[in-house]
Amino acid sequence: MAHVLVIGGGVGGLATALLAARHGHTAELFERDTRAPGAALERDFFGWHRPGVPQATQPHALLGAARTVLREELPDVHAEMLRLGARERHELDWFEVRPPARPGDEDLVMLQARRIVLESALATALRAEPGAVMHHGEPVTGLTTTTGPGACGVRVTGVTTQDGAYAADLVVDAGGRRGGVERLLAAAGCRPAVVERHRTGLAYFCRWYRLPEGLEEGPRRPWAVTGGTFAGCAVFPADNRVFAVTLFVHTRDTTRSALRDPAVFEAAARAFPPGAAWLDLGAEPLSGVLATASLDNRWSALVDEQGPVATGLVPVGDAITHTNPTLGQGTSLALWAARRVARTAHRDPGSASFAAEYHAWAVRTLKPWFDFQVVADAAIGERFATRAGRSGTAREVAALFECALEDPEVMRARARVRHLAEPPERAYADPEVRARVARWLADRPDYAPHLVGPDREEWAKLTAGS
Repeated sequence: MAHVLVIGGGVGGLATALLAARHGHTAELFERDTRAPGAALERDFFGWHRPGVPQATQPHALLGAARTVLREELPDVHAEMLRLGARERHELDWFEVRPPARPGDEDLVMLQARRIVLESALATALRAEPGAVMHHGEPVTGLTTTTGPGACGVRVTGVTTQDGAYAADLVVDAGGRRGGVERLLAAAGCRPAVVERHRTGLAYFCRWYRLPEGLEEGPRRPWAVTGGTFAGCAVFPADNRVFAVTLFVHTRDTTRSALRDPAVFEAAARAFPPGAAWLDLGAEPLSGVLATASLDNRWSALVDEQGPVATGLVPVGDAITHTNPTLGQGTSLALWAARRVARTAHRDPGSASFAAEYHAWAVRTLKPWFDFQVVADAAIGERFATRAGRSGTAREVAALFECALEDPEVMRARARVRHLAEPPERAYADPEVRARVARWLADRPDYAPHLVGPDREEWAKLTAGS
């Protein structure tokens, strides 16, 4: 078995350390923050300043892929999340009567919770795990290395902190896109990572609310995303009657700064059906308007044309692939990578073959979903930037999504893509799905994508506060 050192105490780091320990390894986790998530959810979520994790207070969608990893590998964490107030909702409950079950439908369940609920459940389990140690307030400042095999030149053998040096069989970078491990690798003499980056051109604004006492759930169809050609709205139900309303616009939209005003934000949100449906329930605001922008989709590979740039270190979570939250993929991809590390860390983790095999697995398993995110965000960004959206391709995509709201078989295909159970090129190419969408379009010869929400003139008035 291996001794695994994990850099970073977010979702990816906590899951990697816990899964490694559960698979018989020993694990040590290093986190620069002096505290770990606890059971005080409201204090930790709204009162904990976490500059290294700006996404911590944004809505998170825990897809079926993430839920499956938890249920199969960490059932106690899944149970603790439910105890802390997380709720589950099946994607096919969109319909008044759920269609007859088919194999695989068990993968189409959303776990509705704020990020802090998952972090708290993971941290609770890790504290009690034999063979695992957490070092909070002890950031990694350097890597210990030796001469590596072959073209890679450098083998990572451990980490250094202000308190000393720690040896490892494998070091895992779970420090996120801002963790700084790439700089540490450069200081150790490694070639740079191979980075692919795509700007999204989207800015997000969210505000948190709580449903009134006695109302445990909001509308039955909560996860619809609606939008026009320049802005959109989505609602994210979470735990303990808490939900978030999110508005998104293009970063070049001149009205976006006005959305930071809570009164303007709420007026604009009510102009979209999901926002109006939830806010009309008399929900209590729990936060101001939380903004995030300058987001990109980033793929960072520690293998180039010469091979691994270092051995003895692999990335998980945002350190390898950071995806814009449009599709909510990040947590699922992080848990997949954490599970892969835990299952394989005994296979000579300091070797060039281990680094190469991990990279090949990531390219097969994670990269297709990164590419899917890039395509989806490019379409949204182009529509918002150009006021377009009625091309032939846009019409076909919109028809599939709108048909899914009426047809359970098409919804099932859409849900399998949404929950990372099946790639879109396979799910949407199914002959039965294609035939159903074609019939739906044939019945609507004049169909154009249904753009919901305010027009530009109304939007200008809303964001002007009038």
